[in-house]
Amino acid sequence: MRHVEHVMGTVVSIDIADDLPEERLRELIAGTCEWLHEVDARFSTYKEDSEVSRLRRGELTPAQGSGDLRLVLDRCADLWRETDGYFDAYAGGPLDPSGYVKGWSVEVASARLAAAGSTRHHINAGGDIRMRGAAPGGGPWRVGIRHPWQEDKLAWVLAVREGAVATSGTYERGAHVWNPRTGQPATGLRSVTVVGPDLAVADAYATAALAMGEPGLSWLAQRVTDGYESAAVTEDGRAFTSPGLPVA
Repeated sequence: MRHVEHVMGTVVSIDIADDLPEERLRELIAGTCEWLHEVDARFSTYKEDSEVSRLRRGELTPAQGSGDLRLVLDRCADLWRETDGYFDAYAGGPLDPSGYVKGWSVEVASARLAAAGSTRHHINAGGDIRMRGAAPGGGPWRVGIRHPWQEDKLAWVLAVREGAVATSGTYERGAHVWNPRTGQPATGLRSVTVVGPDLAVADAYATAALAMGEPGLSWLAQRVTDGYESAAVTEDGRAFTSPGLPVA
């Protein structure tokens, strides 16, 4: 069963391939959508009554916030240290944990589906994807990575049965990732894709590497030992992949 939901400012597609009664599949999808809307209400930087907006205005302290808010803030701080400051929830000024929250919310959604009995599903939130088990045909899920200049072509097709895929690039939203060292939009890399076991981490790594520019290539190479493979395209058109990238 497939469902498309507009939430968190993007389009989220949910595919569940388990052999379950239709009523049960609908329940699983409804629960997933409810969770994603709960995350949006809590972490949106556009909703005036969200916890993040209230925190930014000084009406709420982290200690007064929800457990999820404290968890996200702690993890953003961990990733700031892990990436030498290149993943920064304050890069644009006020707190904006969106670069972690979307991947985290989908990772949690997938874990909740698994706990509820779904062993085969695929959730795609605007290019941040989490997969478990086999695709409907019995093989791995196939993920197309868009060519960074030609939107009708693919740079790579990945085959993933268990794991996450996250892509950060400048070709759709323009210069939206900042280099904290220069205070200017990131340059050097046009597109970064990270594949690994945790979508929130993969998404943060892709964003951090894009912010680093070309030095991000060697930084990504060091993440392979932690289970994170990558592919990147430079602004002058060179392509790089790590040895274990699951290319179909």
